[in-house]
Amino acid sequence: MAQFTNKCFVITGGSGGIGKATAKRITEEGGRVLVTGTNQDKLDTAVKEIEGLIALKNDAGDPAAAEELAAAAKEHFGQLDGVFLNAGYGMFVPHTEVTAEQFDQQYGVNVRGPILHAKVLSPLVKEGGALLLNTSVAQDLGMEGGVLYNSTKGAMRTITRVLARELAPRKIRVNAVSPGPIGSDFFDRTGMDDQQQEQMTEQIKSQVPLGRFGEPEEIASAAVFLLSTDASYITGAELTVDGGMNQM
Repeated sequence: MAQFTNKCFVITGGSGGIGKATAKRITEEGGRVLVTGTNQDKLDTAVKEIEGLIALKNDAGDPAAAEELAAAAKEHFGQLDGVFLNAGYGMFVPHTEVTAEQFDQQYGVNVRGPILHAKVLSPLVKEGGALLLNTSVAQDLGMEGGVLYNSTKGAMRTITRVLARELAPRKIRVNAVSPGPIGSDFFDRTGMDDQQQEQMTEQIKSQVPLGRFGEPEEIASAAVFLLSTDASYITGAELTVDGGMNQM
């Protein structure tokens, strides 16, 4: 029997990249998945490509989004076996140019979003289930222009630890997967032009011992492991998948 047979999951930011790859792996292993995203066309494509996938247009940066998602999850599944709080994006700007609006946007999606989603989704997770967050190796790096993005990912690492402690009485495991540079649509919302993206790509790639960006499927493998019973004695941990970027 496939490891996720008759199990139900929610993945935020699941219309592409890591979220979509994880949803595909779970459904291939017999699970049912509800994903969210902000782009309806991408959501429609994901539904066509992944059998049985349920999609909800939902912006993790909207304070009302969490309640809407929880209602949809309860309607479709009742209870959940796992949640992957994957939605997020990076905004890169020098600290001398940061505006209050940019701060609110970046922290709204990457920090407030996971906290509010965990608040309403964790009660739906069965005892012994799993909650997974997406951090980043950026939290440990002094990347130029990363004062907003990098700090949000550091906050998510702390959120992971706190949730692991608070949900331990229900035997719900809470962990984080920490990706290095991934060849998906990460740059879409950074505000960088093509030249800036190319420069940053080469700069980052030169820092990766394996000499390349990772693929969403490689992060999905780690996510699936942490959401599965194979990781039954792991909680409060962070699994780094970065081609050695932050390890050497």
